[in-house]
Amino acid sequence: MTTADQRSSQTPRPRSSQPWLHQRGEEIQQFGTVRQIPVGLSYDARMYSCQRLNQVLCDLRILHDMYKKHHWLMRGHTFYQLHLLMDKHAEEQTALIDTVAERIQTLGGVAVGDPRHVAEITNIPRPPNGVEEVPAMLSRLLEAHETILEDAHDAAARVQEMGDDGSNDVLVSDVIRTNELQAWFVAEHLVDTPLVRS
Repeated sequence: MTTADQRSSQTPRPRSSQPWLHQRGEEIQQFGTVRQIPVGLSYDARMYSCQRLNQVLCDLRILHDMYKKHHWLMRGHTFYQLHLLMDKHAEEQTALIDTVAERIQTLGGVAVGDPRHVAEITNIPRPPNGVEEVPAMLSRLLEAHETILEDAHDAAARVQEMGDDGSNDVLVSDVIRTNELQAWFVAEHLVDTPLVRS
C-alpha cells in the first residue's frame, strides 16, 4: 500500500445527519446452518438442537399470536377474566420465545424470525380468520399447547441424549413447565360447573 493509499483510507468521511437509507447486504449466515461457537458441544449436537428448537420456536410464536387474537376477540359473561388471562399468557409466551431464540443463537444457529417463515414451519393448524365461539377458541389453544408439549418432551429427551444439557433445560424448565401450567388454566374454563349452587 502506498503512502497516498494509506492517507486516503484514513481520510475521515464527511459527517452528516442524513441516515444511510435503503441499504442491502449479503446474507452472512443461512437459515439451517450453525457457526462454530465454543460451547463444548459437537457440530451434530448443535445442529440437531437448533432444528428442534426452531420447530418449537415457530409453534410458540403461533400460540402467542392465537392468545393475542383471542384476547381481542373474547366474548360473553367471562369476557373480563378471559381477556386478562389471554394477555397474561401471551406475555409469558413472549418471554419463552425470546429464551428459545437466544438458545438457538447461543448454539451458533439462526433463530427463525420472519412471520411468513414461521407460518411455513409451524405444526399448529391455522384457525379461521373470524371470531369463533369461546369454547372453540379455548379448545384451539389447548390443542396448540398439546402440540408444543408433545414436541418439547420428545426434543428434550433427544437433545439430552446428545449431551445438550442447556437445550434440555430450556425445553423442560421453560417451555414444558410454562405450557403445562397455561394448559391447566385454560382447560379449567371448559369445565361445565354451576357458579352459585349445586
